[in-house]
Amino acid sequence: MGDLINLDIVDSRQASVYFGIFIGACFGILAHRTKFCFRSAFIVERPTQETAIWMSALITALAGTQLIIFLGFISFNEHRFFQNELPWLALILGGFLFGSGMVLTRGCVSRLTVLAGTGNLRAAMVLLIFGIVAHASLKGVISEPIIFIKTITLNTEKFTNSISILIIKVALSLTLTLFCALLIIRTKPKLIKLLLASVIGLLIPLSWAGTGFILYDEFDPIAFESLSYTKPYADTLFWIVASSAIQPNFGVGLVGGTVCGSIVTSLITREFKIETFESTAQTTRYFIGATMMGVGGVLAGGCTIGAGLAGLPSLALTTILATVSIILGGLACKYALASTAFLNVYAGSLDRQAQPQAK
Repeated sequence: MGDLINLDIVDSRQASVYFGIFIGACFGILAHRTKFCFRSAFIVERPTQETAIWMSALITALAGTQLIIFLGFISFNEHRFFQNELPWLALILGGFLFGSGMVLTRGCVSRLTVLAGTGNLRAAMVLLIFGIVAHASLKGVISEPIIFIKTITLNTEKFTNSISILIIKVALSLTLTLFCALLIIRTKPKLIKLLLASVIGLLIPLSWAGTGFILYDEFDPIAFESLSYTKPYADTLFWIVASSAIQPNFGVGLVGGTVCGSIVTSLITREFKIETFESTAQTTRYFIGATMMGVGGVLAGGCTIGAGLAGLPSLALTTILATVSIILGGLACKYALASTAFLNVYAGSLDRQAQPQAK
């Protein structure tokens, strides 16, 4: 399909960067206006309006992705989501780490990217550490143990071709749709936010179709991907420090577009405000959380967007297991932070910091 849009100006790889910028800018604007956040939607005691908004985006992404699969525009047959060897340990451990880190930093990576565009330096620091750790986990000093954990797998080949899988997928789709409808009825979110969330959901199949069909060039193929922030942040970091040696890709454009979209929106709405850390304890907490998300995102094969919003519409077991693990990890960390024992220890550390040094 790439040759059909060849204008002799840019090749498919360059076009994918511009496409990533466009998709990222759209997401940055829409996520800013809807306060789109996985943590606020699911790491809660009971479903809220944020849950309904996030689910609206997911259902739209699910319907759009399955439609373009049915029409034959894209196929996940060769995608890592549907590998026969399920890296169950990596998915569960990575999900728990990412979910816990997300609670410690008070936001998933996509939400923190949007917040960074509003002048939040806490979010910017988290993203920098996240990118460094993610790159180190993918190709750096801690990649070997990550690879080893991913080798612990469960063969699912005998289940993937079964008719029962089709039944499960249909049942899951209907269940998610019904759950979303009930959430909307119960929480009654604003119609405009539901519509904007649905547009966010449409960015998912648009990205899949863009990278897997419209810009596909069999002589110079690009990665088949949609919205995601784990590998893109690692790629963006690498490109920033070595731009003369490597080319940017869709993910680099996506990260840049998201930040720019958020900056523009926050300036227009006069919500841009420089914010930084309030204490040493808070800085430490965010640093630990960023590190956990960097490792966890690589192990789980994506973040709440890559494995969640973009991955779940494929109805792959890998994305379901990763997303559920992220939720469980986030809830476990939330309750741990709220426990009396933890609060006493944490309060004690703050008191010690507040005391003057003995001379």
